[in-house]
Amino acid sequence: MMDFARARRTMVDTQIRVNDVTDTRIVDALMAVPRENFVPETLRPLAYLDDDLAVKGEGGSRGARYLVEPVVLARMIQAAGIGAADHVLDVGTATGYSSAVLGRIAGSVVALEEDGDLAGRAMAAFAGDSAVTLVEGPLAGGAAAHGPFDVILLQGAAEIVPPALLGQLKEGGRLVAVVGTGRAAKCMVHARLGEEFSVRPAFDAAIPLLPGFEKPRGFVF
Repeated sequence: MMDFARARRTMVDTQIRVNDVTDTRIVDALMAVPRENFVPETLRPLAYLDDDLAVKGEGGSRGARYLVEPVVLARMIQAAGIGAADHVLDVGTATGYSSAVLGRIAGSVVALEEDGDLAGRAMAAFAGDSAVTLVEGPLAGGAAAHGPFDVILLQGAAEIVPPALLGQLKEGGRLVAVVGTGRAAKCMVHARLGEEFSVRPAFDAAIPLLPGFEKPRGFVF
């Protein structure tokens, strides 16, 4: 039988600590949350691989959904600069792993998921976690009724960042997302300053695209 606690520590030691994740709260959260509980039974032995893990649909297929690889998730959380009292929107939580991690760092977390099956699995996985509230709805629309938010994270790449999400940030709030696809993609930090938004790159990253965050395709004859 696989020793998941040992696999979790190996993930933290060989993937997280060596990639400039210096916030001990993030390290502690990754050590505390059993990632294997958020993946299908058949994939549990793969839970701690350094890769995006498909939790619905086949890996690489259109519309497949993933848990973002641990090191990218950790670095996104660090780039967001989340405080202990911050109110966070986790867009595209899928089975809930990212929200469970965030719930150990932030004051409160709204886990947004549009897929009913994934939302049900997330609810079961973090049942009893008082820091996390699950909301079902379109990912690109955000969760305005539960905002505004200090931090918004996207659990997948975006070709565009919808203005509706940026508008749900508090003054000084940050939206962190991997923008672009393939080798050109970067994790970007958007910060609200009144009605303006600054944008800065944090690190290079390539993760699967979130459904609904594609650029509109032009008409082709």
